[in-house]
Amino acid sequence: MIHYKEIAKIMGGLLMLLAVLMLPGIGFSFFYNSGDQQALISAALASLTVGGILFFSFSKQDQNIRKREGYLIVSLSWIFMSIFGMIPYLMMDQPLSWTDAVFETISGLTTTGATTLTDIESIPEGILFWRSMTQWIGGLGIIVLTVAIFPLLGIGGIELFVAESPGPTSDKLHPRIRETAKRLWLIYVGLTVTVIVLYFIEGMTFFDAFNHGLTTMATGGFSTKNDSMAYYTNPLIQYTAIVFMFLAGTNFTITYFGLRGKWSKVWKSDEFKAYMFTLIILSVLLAVPIYFYGQQSIEQSFRDSLFQVVSLVTTTGYITDDYTSYHSGVTLVFFMLLFLGASAGSTSGGIKFVRHLTFFKNSYLEFKRIVHPRAVIPLKINGDRVTGKIITHIMTFLLIYLMIFVFGSIVISILGYDLVTSFGAVATCLGNVGPAIGMVGPTDNFAFFDPVAKIFLSFLMLLGRLELFTILVLFTPYFWRAN
Repeated sequence: MIHYKEIAKIMGGLLMLLAVLMLPGIGFSFFYNSGDQQALISAALASLTVGGILFFSFSKQDQNIRKREGYLIVSLSWIFMSIFGMIPYLMMDQPLSWTDAVFETISGLTTTGATTLTDIESIPEGILFWRSMTQWIGGLGIIVLTVAIFPLLGIGGIELFVAESPGPTSDKLHPRIRETAKRLWLIYVGLTVTVIVLYFIEGMTFFDAFNHGLTTMATGGFSTKNDSMAYYTNPLIQYTAIVFMFLAGTNFTITYFGLRGKWSKVWKSDEFKAYMFTLIILSVLLAVPIYFYGQQSIEQSFRDSLFQVVSLVTTTGYITDDYTSYHSGVTLVFFMLLFLGASAGSTSGGIKFVRHLTFFKNSYLEFKRIVHPRAVIPLKINGDRVTGKIITHIMTFLLIYLMIFVFGSIVISILGYDLVTSFGAVATCLGNVGPAIGMVGPTDNFAFFDPVAKIFLSFLMLLGRLELFTILVLFTPYFWRAN
């Protein structure tokens, strides 16, 4: 039996937290006198009121959260946050349509970075900040945040962390899940503050530095400028973004070990090594055609290549250059990057390197097993044996991911869009990246899609952010059968 009252209590707590996180946007609105105070205040009050009613109506509930409740809570939390998070877009002076508001909010919370806004710089400062804040909230997962700061509410449990944790890794910084979540968020907040300060020192305004700091560490990619990071021609700003996008795409456990000086554990990670060397090799290789086709200096060609590779692989989605303006082969390579994803346990979306690594290692070992059918040849990651159950889980994930990509592309093409645009839109939404190819390239947006396509793509963003199974399991009869 599912404990719905306990779920309602937690939804109430999440909505009250959402109301608190809207307060900085209200502050910026008053400071800049941008005229969107009422929209943000109304959204905060609505979240606080509904959240308070749900929480205090069921505050005496104290049931244990099992795995089924954990998955249901995670899925419902993103739906509830999307509903209340889109209120400011609906109430500003030039409101978005409800489908655009849903798309923009889900894109923020899932850290996708795709947008329907055609003139970002015309959006008032308060709502613009809230737009960036939605990505920061979604960066490491609202559930981990809740587990970290809600002990007084009696809300917690390993089930929530596992359902939200982005990847098939079980590494823990501390045996107690609440302490683990706190340490993850301390790293997250610390790196966010650091990059904000650096952006400000390097020439951004305080408002722009604050917004870009939030979306850099969230690997979200929302910008306050229509030209994204291409607006800032200072190479130092771009290199700073590269470094922190890389850190945000690194497993936070590895980052923790690095900050503690435990470099042996850092270099023991097969995923981290694959992640780092892939970025370096791809950046060097792609810099060559960019240099010849772009007619720019070697340094800028390498910087543009490195920036775009890191941005797409970490699913951040910032741009400094239109990678579709070069040779079609270059465009194809950048399109393929949409299917990589960075590290498990990071803020990035996508498939993740550990899954690719497991797939390729297992495929290679399969040739050995064919030659030596009686030999026991185990698959190892980080020196540890990977069980058959995990391998099956990863292979199933990859197959379902591919099937959803194909099915989604068919749906979008049936709705009237060309194949290249359909492929690009589905790949970038499912991978939570942002830019893609076709009519959704680096210099384009999603405003031209019809309402049905926007809602469908929004659903794909949620599927990708919650690693497919978290949502898809809700559509199976096994989930709802009583124990």
